[in-house]
Amino acid sequence: MIREAEWIWRDGEVIPWRDANVHLLSLAVQFGSSVFEGVRCYGTPHGPAIFRWHEHLRRLYDSCRIYRMEPEWTPDELTAATADLIARNELEACYIRPMVLRGYGDAGMMPGVSPIETFIACWPWGTYLGEGALENGVDVCVSTWQRPEPNTFPALAKAAGHYNNAQLIKMEAAANGYVEAIALAPNGLVSEGSGQNVFLVRDGVIRTTGVDGTILSGITRASIITIARDLGIEVEQGTIPREMLYTADEVFFTGTAAEVTPIRSIDRITVGAGTAGPVTLALQKQFLDIVYGRVPDRHGWLTFVEDARSGSATRRMSAADAERVGPHSHSEPSAMEPRADPGR
Repeated sequence: MIREAEWIWRDGEVIPWRDANVHLLSLAVQFGSSVFEGVRCYGTPHGPAIFRWHEHLRRLYDSCRIYRMEPEWTPDELTAATADLIARNELEACYIRPMVLRGYGDAGMMPGVSPIETFIACWPWGTYLGEGALENGVDVCVSTWQRPEPNTFPALAKAAGHYNNAQLIKMEAAANGYVEAIALAPNGLVSEGSGQNVFLVRDGVIRTTGVDGTILSGITRASIITIARDLGIEVEQGTIPREMLYTADEVFFTGTAAEVTPIRSIDRITVGAGTAGPVTLALQKQFLDIVYGRVPDRHGWLTFVEDARSGSATRRMSAADAERVGPHSHSEPSAMEPRADPGR
């Protein structure tokens, strides 16, 4: 169950959590016509900090562009709104879910008059794959459900409708007694988990699936590749046959929710020694040290909530990025004061 916060941001105003509704016949409900991001905010010695917010925000606007959706709000406005929302909800650490969706108006495939609506929610969320998963690892299977063929769904977009496939993968794994699953691409090669990228380690070399049209190009994935290279560990991106999963020394998931989660068995075949391996643990430690502010943020990955509220930490996109993102500046100031809660 979601641990509810008090407030949600909707198109410039902060509203009570229970008032964040959309119409039953909105295109988002009928056809999954929405895009979103999942972002973590961590408690650090210097206050709450959002991990790689600007990269998540760019991907949100990329997803909007792919699906021909133009949000009303600029990246800077969403940054300020998100920081303000975290503070209003009095959260030191949380999961953040910005969403852009098509609302009520049309009932067919052409969105026409359906408005574009933008929401931001945040709430406390602990370890995604269960207590002890980061320390002990998880047992997974190879799913009978595969990822879509490239040029069916745009895999680089993070869109709600895509996750029906992910739900099938996750539900099948749970029904068969596994925590999670790894899906194959249509060509039978390793793709990704239901909501995670997959890495394996063999003879000290890390390997992960390349951006092949079947995976989401994960932001945590990119972070782990950078961290591995910082630690002097070789990383290869390319194709992975299924059988390499069974013969790897280590296998692990990465993702905003999963962070860096070791995999201890696949299809009941033990991975390595059946515990988190040394490479996985080294990467996990460095990742967690960065996000919790225990080591210097040498890559500039943390956006501190208090600084973002004051505007001092809002990183400006380049002119090329701004043109690519595209939304016009909103002409009126954001209405950030919460509406009266009729239940209070």
